[in-house]
Amino acid sequence: MKCEGVTMTTVNDIFENLNELADVSLKMDFDNVGILVGSGAAGVEKCLIALDITDRVIDEAIAFGAQLIVSHHPVIFYAQKTLLEDDLTGRKLIKLARSGISAVCMHTNLDIARGGVNDALMTALNCCVSGSLDPDGCGRIGVYENAMALEDFLKLCRGALNTNGLRYVSSGKPVKKLAVMGGAGGSCLHFARDKGCDTYVTADVNYNSFLDAAEMGINLIDADHFCTENVIMPVLQRRLSEAFCDVEFKISEVHGQTVNFF
Repeated sequence: MKCEGVTMTTVNDIFENLNELADVSLKMDFDNVGILVGSGAAGVEKCLIALDITDRVIDEAIAFGAQLIVSHHPVIFYAQKTLLEDDLTGRKLIKLARSGISAVCMHTNLDIARGGVNDALMTALNCCVSGSLDPDGCGRIGVYENAMALEDFLKLCRGALNTNGLRYVSSGKPVKKLAVMGGAGGSCLHFARDKGCDTYVTADVNYNSFLDAAEMGINLIDADHFCTENVIMPVLQRRLSEAFCDVEFKISEVHGQTVNFF
């Protein structure tokens, strides 16, 4: 463990540990992952872990005294041609830099990796993984030992993922063979169908996907983007706390489900 030595843990140390879990080479072509802000050589005594790096999360990190934020979603996603305080991304980057806070972001590589987002999602839903959902290795499928009524599964899903609401369409089938995709996975519905799944849990599902699921005979559940991915935060906290006992790792307390239901 890092604390057995005398050298302070650095941003690079933490990034290398995360890279062992979810190698950046696994990322999808459109993605932006790694150390995105700050210095790899910077020492770390406190680290905040959050799904997104929002204005409130940065303020929380400053109040916590953190030198690093580890997030799932990249703080820089699109090409950034300017660095201005009246730009949503620019002001975050400026505030991070002024506060001496680095940012490590592990996105689609953490979705795909074994032990990553989708495995954590299956664990939360008490289903053993039997394979991946799509050709990139993202998403997971598994089979329950005993089938359950969809109503019972919806209760399980809502409680396990701590979501304030579920959008779903019922096929009239019980839940036995499950597919999941943390985050926006509506476009992968056909993979769930082709693999014989009766139920698919994902997020950001559009109208046409619900229509298609009804005609395919699949239970389709939108359990919210944040809620289907935030399950990885405790996994990262445990892993990093065990590896670096000289660093205090805290999961964000201010960041939560973005969408509310009236």
